[in-house]
Amino acid sequence: MISISDAFELIDQHARVLPSQQQAALDSIDCLLAEDVASDMDSPPYDKAMMDGYAVVAADLADGIAELEIIEEITAGNVPTKTVGRTQAARIMTGAPIPDGADAVVMIELTQKVGETHVRIEASGVTPGKNIMPKASSLACGVTVLPSGKRLRALEVGILAEVGRDQVSVVPRPRVAVLSTGDELVDVTEKPGPGRIRNSNGPMLVAQIAAAGGTPESLGVARDVREELTAKIARGLEADILVLSGGVSAGVLDLVPSVLAEQRVEQIFHKVQLKPGKPIWFGKRTVDGQTTLVFGLPGNPVSSLVCFELFVRRAIGLLAGRTENELCAAEVTLAAPFVHRGDRPTLFPARWEDAAQRTAAPLTWKGSADLAAMAAADLLLQFPAGDAEYRAGEAISALLL
Repeated sequence: MISISDAFELIDQHARVLPSQQQAALDSIDCLLAEDVASDMDSPPYDKAMMDGYAVVAADLADGIAELEIIEEITAGNVPTKTVGRTQAARIMTGAPIPDGADAVVMIELTQKVGETHVRIEASGVTPGKNIMPKASSLACGVTVLPSGKRLRALEVGILAEVGRDQVSVVPRPRVAVLSTGDELVDVTEKPGPGRIRNSNGPMLVAQIAAAGGTPESLGVARDVREELTAKIARGLEADILVLSGGVSAGVLDLVPSVLAEQRVEQIFHKVQLKPGKPIWFGKRTVDGQTTLVFGLPGNPVSSLVCFELFVRRAIGLLAGRTENELCAAEVTLAAPFVHRGDRPTLFPARWEDAAQRTAAPLTWKGSADLAAMAAADLLLQFPAGDAEYRAGEAISALLL
């Protein structure tokens, strides 16, 4: 049995960033760019108006007032056909190109039409460049606009569209297969009979994978029958990560480790000094250049949830090329006394009593099978191994959920 920190180190040693691939920009949210992206054009491609108004020669408004001849109207999507001279103006819309000769735009609210051919403008402080976005001031042709390693958000997808990129090279989301094991499990749509329970771990893990930036694939439930386990595990080993729930403890039907060995999966560690989550199993298989990381999580739902958040989330992030893959840690103050008993470090669910003051109260929790109590948890208190009594107001470290 190893420590949590040793488990982290072993996962870090064996989790390698996935090879980059070309894929649609719209399918690449949260992925890391694997190339520098340069602009294929200037943006804006011309000096453009930043608001509706009149394109003018700034010198005509040196005194703050002028009556100018309107020589044309320029709408977005069209180009000017005339040059603006002194005592002249062009009606212009937001986003339209600035006509030759003009060097400022006066907003429409400061103007008043005089008949059909002239406009009266009363505006102080009109200087060259006023309300104009210069050509290439946002993006210049050939300049890198998104560097390799940039995490793509909706904003970056917009920039990619602006520079004509609908396909991009990225580190892909890891494909993560999920297999729940156990004769006692029934589908979530079924009402369990005697000795049976619904498969809550499978859907929970699928949701956790998606939230962690992976692409989940549910393999359903495998009974505690070697042939069925072998077939479904073999399918799961086609993914980047295989997550199994149940079958890794010491029960008579805990067949997962031996089936994994038959499938040439190398055990890296089994059991961690942790409560809940002690029986966790981690291994790796490399065949024909493809590596699959394998996690065997305990069947109790809270143990499964905690092990995912500590270990599997870390692996998903490493394969995706990210560097921030751990739950945020914080020091909190206990809002109530607490008695800890046990020879392993324990992660205990708690809720904020006062989030602003970082004060947290331990929940009434019945152990690793009590998933319902976890629904009220905001954080996990980290109690060191050993029996101890903690006073209200005492500081303790925690992981934020």
